Formats: sequence, structure tokens, C-alpha cells
Amino acid sequence: MKKYLVPSRAAKRAHYDEATIHAILDEALYCTVSYVSEGLPFSIPTAFVRHGDKLYIHGSVGSHFIRILEQGIPVCISITLMDALVIAKSAVSHSMNYRSVILFATAEKVEDDMQKADALEWLTNKVVPDSWDYLRPMTDKELRKTTVLAFDLAEASAKIRTGMPNDEPEDESLPIWSGIIPLQTSRLAPIGDDSSQGIPLPAHLENLLR
Repeated sequence: MKKYLVPSRAAKRAHYDEATIHAILDEALYCTVSYVSEGLPFSIPTAFVRHGDKLYIHGSVGSHFIRILEQGIPVCISITLMDALVIAKSAVSHSMNYRSVILFATAEKVEDDMQKADALEWLTNKVVPDSWDYLRPMTDKELRKTTVLAFDLAEASAKIRTGMPNDEPEDESLPIWSGIIPLQTSRLAPIGDDSSQGIPLPAHLENLLR
């Protein structure tokens, strides 16, 4: 195991099994890609999808961000899901319940048009499940103007915190409320634009409300 995959703090929260890492990646909607270019640090949030043992992102062929990454420079990709605020009896013991993944990799440019289209379909259906077949098909020109990059998950690790506050023993008897405040990200009812007036909500969007 690479040294940089081992947390410097709370190492017992680290997880390296594929099932745990994949579950976090499949739930999260965006990641942050960090890299260094010409001596300057960059950190870019972007949508992503996992398929098999690879993570995929996309962007315009003219994007400076994408053109830098496709050169194969090292990147660190981070993903975090926040599950709860952890409220302790002292400020220093406050925390958060979270699930996170850190990935170290280099980009592999997807050259094959069929593979590019597949990756874009996976991403679209992740963001809005079952939407790809409902939408106007992507044109060849649009596909040519889009770059898809793949990152291998071989150097990935997860870190998870769950449970209640870890108060100091001497604080546990204090008359101060402690516990957790759960957090949740959810898709709410769709709101149509002016051009969608009179168009019934499609089944795949109706399903988001259930």
C-alpha cells in the first residue's frame, strides 16, 4: 500500500475494500480534481461517474483544465459525502460524520467514440437516472467537441466517521446537549422552464419524487 493512502490521523477510519469505495463514488454527484500546473496549484470541482474500476469525467476539448489533465500529470481526486454534524459538549470535540474517498491517478483520454458515448450515458443517467434515452440524441459534432478522461481506481482509499460525539470523560456529566444533526442531499420536485409549459413530467422525473 502506498504511504500516501494511509491517513496521518484516525487511521482506524480508513477503508481500502472495493465495495466501500465504490458505494461512496456511486452516491456522490461530483468530485474535486487537484493538480499542479506550471508551479501553481489548481482544484476543480466536476461531475463524475464510476464504471467498473475507473472514474470518468468530461469537458470541452478546448477546456484548459481538460487539456492539462490529458497530458497525464498526477492528480488527486477527492469525494466527500456529509452525513451529520456531530455536536459535542465542547467545541474542540465537535466533528462531522462523513464518507470520503481519495484517489491518486493520471488521466487516460478515451479516444474511441463508442466508449466516449457510453461514458457520457453513464454520467447522464447517474445525475438524472434513466434520462439518457428520453433526451435528444447527442450529435457526432457534440461528441467530437467533448473530451472524456478515465482514472484508474487502483490507488484509492476511503475514510469514514460514524456515530455520536467523543466527549472527554470529564465532560460527559455536564448539563450540555450533545448528539448529531443528520444531513441529507435529496432531489426535490422538478421545476420546468417556460419552454416546458404543457409538457407532462416524464416518468423518470416522476420517479425522483417517490
